[in-house]
Amino acid sequence: MRIVVFLLLLFSRPASNAAIDHAQLVDVNSTPGSWLTHGRSYHEERQSPLTEITPNNVGELGLAWYFDTGTRRGLEASPLVIDGVIYSTSSWSKVFANDALSGELIWQYDPQVPRAWGVNACCDVVNSGVAAWGDNLYLGTLDGRLVALNRQTGDVIWESLTIDPSRPYTITGAPRIIKGNVIIGNGGAEYGVRGYVSSYDADDGSLRWRFFTVPGNPNEPFESPAMKMAAETWTGELWWKVGGGGTVWDSMAYDADLDLLYIGVGNGSPWNRHVRSPGGGDNLFLSSIVALKPETGEYVWHYQTTPGDSWDYTATQHMILADLTIDGVLVKVLMQAPKNGFFYVLDRANGELISAEKYVAATWASHIDLSTGRPVETENADHSIEAKTTKPAPFGGHNWQPMAFNETTGLVYIPAMEGLAPYSTARDFTYLPGGHWNLGQSEGNTVLPGNQYLINAVIKRIFTGHLLAWDPVRQKEIWRVEHETMWNGGVLTTAANLVFQGTGDGRLVAYRADSGEQLWDTQTLTGVIAPPISYQIDGEQYIAVMAGWGGAPTLAFNLPGSSTGANGRLLVYKLGGEASLPEALGASAIPVPPPRHGTEETIVAGQVLYNTHCGRCHGAGLIGNGLLPDLRDMGHDQSANTPEVFKAIVLQGAYVDLGMVSFADVMSETDAEAVYDYIVDAAHARWEDQDASPLWRDLEAWFMDLVGALIAQFI
Repeated sequence: MRIVVFLLLLFSRPASNAAIDHAQLVDVNSTPGSWLTHGRSYHEERQSPLTEITPNNVGELGLAWYFDTGTRRGLEASPLVIDGVIYSTSSWSKVFANDALSGELIWQYDPQVPRAWGVNACCDVVNSGVAAWGDNLYLGTLDGRLVALNRQTGDVIWESLTIDPSRPYTITGAPRIIKGNVIIGNGGAEYGVRGYVSSYDADDGSLRWRFFTVPGNPNEPFESPAMKMAAETWTGELWWKVGGGGTVWDSMAYDADLDLLYIGVGNGSPWNRHVRSPGGGDNLFLSSIVALKPETGEYVWHYQTTPGDSWDYTATQHMILADLTIDGVLVKVLMQAPKNGFFYVLDRANGELISAEKYVAATWASHIDLSTGRPVETENADHSIEAKTTKPAPFGGHNWQPMAFNETTGLVYIPAMEGLAPYSTARDFTYLPGGHWNLGQSEGNTVLPGNQYLINAVIKRIFTGHLLAWDPVRQKEIWRVEHETMWNGGVLTTAANLVFQGTGDGRLVAYRADSGEQLWDTQTLTGVIAPPISYQIDGEQYIAVMAGWGGAPTLAFNLPGSSTGANGRLLVYKLGGEASLPEALGASAIPVPPPRHGTEETIVAGQVLYNTHCGRCHGAGLIGNGLLPDLRDMGHDQSANTPEVFKAIVLQGAYVDLGMVSFADVMSETDAEAVYDYIVDAAHARWEDQDASPLWRDLEAWFMDLVGALIAQFI
């Protein structure tokens, strides 16, 4: 049956199935209806040249078709469109090939990532997409493999393990391919790994080169002169014993004329520089943009956005290459809005800083010194003695969601965020191996307010999001659109003066690129974090986006306007589209909770333990988004709602095949039972709350919203 469907779809698609080569990837405008690489071109500008959809007719957009991916976990992929086929990825590194005209599934590939490996994923089991070269597609899997697939059939051509499987590495980013070099990085800095980026031969999967981003054991030979240079900026020994961090988990770009590959480097391991490198130092190449020769991996230049990073201010965020006229001179630039809150414009030939200004509030530095290229840190930056509340939060002023650059308006469109977080320094840091975060911060008081309305009210006010139109020449905001939630989608712009973005409250929206005027929106039934793309078949333009709510904030918080519980889908729109989505799922009934258990003391202890070890996946304060099981729902399964069964899950790994690993290395039986007591107590509170009158619940929500607003004023 699969062969019959494949043949029918093959003959219904455009006849050209030419192999993808370097010339095509350099000159993507020769095939304007395709989307051949992650950011559309090597410059990663995410601007489509298609102009059939305009500000005058965008209101006529309708759903052409949708494809259900079968997952409720986060979808981050930027699909590729080649020869009438759209290639996308979903959670757990699955790949789908669909007919781009009809949505019919041609083939799918599941790399069978062990579910237990998900504990090593800091920010959901997501994937950013595939790369294309020749007749193949290339995929990085969550458990560290690089896989080559036949583009026509989905069959595996080769597979290479890119990591040390004894270390908690992951891959969520999309590969990039330059002249047959398949370039891939990885993640895992929070857990304690050493970062690097690697190149593999597109034909056979053999390793061509590897560039480490932080030095290893200084008592051993350095892998390159760059590592010898970097080692001089580190102190102590914890950093190389833990790994140092510096993972290249997302952004890359390439200049074909200069023949330079640009990589963005992530945070340190541990986060805290006072623990990681107690004698000080810039800790190269953490939080840096690094230029390499793509055929050899040889270091060319670097620019460090956050020297001695101590806040998870990664420089892995989307980079865009453009030619800008600055002071009357046309300059080849690289632009980035990393987590630290400053928008950077660099000369991409040599890495010299041209300009940098705050695009969101940032209290860790007053400004960037243009003479040195370094930030001027404030008193707020030093949390070595006492805790400091600092902006931005670890989520950053801009996270992984891609920006876009419109050559006509000259504006960069940023999925921006405002937020703050407390930072502190651990007095007695102990490295925890395996699936545990190692931040180097004091644990402090992890008891959160138990009232869900108060939690939500505080989060709503201290974490906000907006779409920001930024002039990179004048380094100033031109317009912005405020969103319901901090966590929103990546951006697409088009040559027809349009900007498209999905939102966390479940919409896809079109704006005028020059003014920000909203022109159209549609319900997606689930939050959107992925960036839209555009393609064309037979003269008809389409807008496509992966709609699926996920990522670190969605697991940790119940964000305003979040998921309705719908499965993640690939949604495709065209002018006059008449398809419709199925109705959203209704909320499930609240189960009767298990009998109360424990004492007031054990419940309080359990709350601290829960928020320390469980909250980042199941929701802070037990208020999550339902992407992972709500632990208050234990009453749904009467056989699993006893302390003994709970301890078997938490300590013995009874659900390891579902991704819930044992926490016996950080919890005792007494600890696990205390967590159970806390969960059961919270389940009873929720059960009792449902009997309150709607008016009372509304009044309580209103009052807590007011209290949350007051609290936010003093944070």
